[in-house]
Amino acid sequence: MRRLALLTAFVLAGLGAALLFDVDAASLPHSDAYHWMAYLLLAIGLYGATYGIDLGQARHDKKIIVSAVTVGVVAKALIIGGVLALAWRDPLFLLLGVAVAQIDPLSVAALMGDGRMSPRARTILAAWSSFDDPITVILTVYAAAVAAAFGLGTASAAADGSWLADYAVDLVGNVGLAAAAWLVWRHLRPPLWLRYLLLVGCAVAAMFTGWMLAMALIGLFARPPALQRLMPRITEAAMYAAAVALGVLLVGGIDLPAGIALGAVAFAAQALVAWPLTRGMPRADRWHLAAAQQHGITAIILALTLEIQFTGVVAVIAPTILTANVLHMAVNHLLDRRLTHATPARASGDAVVAVAVADPVAAQPASIPTQPATPDQPDPADRPLPGAQ
Repeated sequence: MRRLALLTAFVLAGLGAALLFDVDAASLPHSDAYHWMAYLLLAIGLYGATYGIDLGQARHDKKIIVSAVTVGVVAKALIIGGVLALAWRDPLFLLLGVAVAQIDPLSVAALMGDGRMSPRARTILAAWSSFDDPITVILTVYAAAVAAAFGLGTASAAADGSWLADYAVDLVGNVGLAAAAWLVWRHLRPPLWLRYLLLVGCAVAAMFTGWMLAMALIGLFARPPALQRLMPRITEAAMYAAAVALGVLLVGGIDLPAGIALGAVAFAAQALVAWPLTRGMPRADRWHLAAAQQHGITAIILALTLEIQFTGVVAVIAPTILTANVLHMAVNHLLDRRLTHATPARASGDAVVAVAVADPVAAQPASIPTQPATPDQPDPADRPLPGAQ
């Protein structure tokens, strides 16, 4: 609730500033400064998402998690985009369906200390939300390129038929940047200050080239321990900065009907996908995972990025974020009340979910650390070298 209120306040602050200074919302997304800002925020968000993945914990339920972030993400995107493209008769919703198919990892991190779900369910949700962020970003970036190639948006990226070649070059650039960073990080073992400089350099390179996949890959191995406490603050600051930018663009108008519909369908799609994927888990966990859809930093930054090519995306995604988050609060509140008075269910697997009315404290399962998790086996090279500051 507090996060949603803060997010709304920053959006309104951006809108107020745009009205006060008479910002031209139509031309702003086409400026170089806006383009660089959007891609820098996207690079920070992607690195933060993969940095926070606890690979050790994820291995225990890798089958569910892999299914969720591959088949699940694609299925959600197709459900969301397909339903709304047919309802609005606008193929752009196929792209928007991909852009809002993720679960916000920052919002999920705030839930890691409560007792509504078993430790196993919380681990699955944390990994799900961390992995599906980079997946949806990469899918959105390339889906946008394909959409532009077929004439959607304000710029046709490949009207001359060269979009496949551009895609291949972009993929090689992403893999090349990540591979170069890996070689330096793992084999050259530079001093600690040079490692931080390398991360900044990679983020700047991604900002100017659009190689976002590289930042997602780098977050899997370049994990200085000192960033463990700083990374949540950095990503949260990026989210609120993006919220202000979102508010600035809303001065150009807002599409409430389409935004509310997109948020509602995204929430419903999560339930449709999560229910079969969590078969065999305790009933309470299945319900909470089905109602886990939330939007935050990634949806905001993708909206800002897509606005460069597809005018009107921000006007739709802004109310989408609010709708999905309000539905999350309302539905989970109803689930908590209903499941609290239900007969304790017998759990399958390694967890038992028993919510006791008489003694709710005793019924709380042990909590697990919030994201980003400490890397399961930190590389000795990530420790400060003698004499490094």
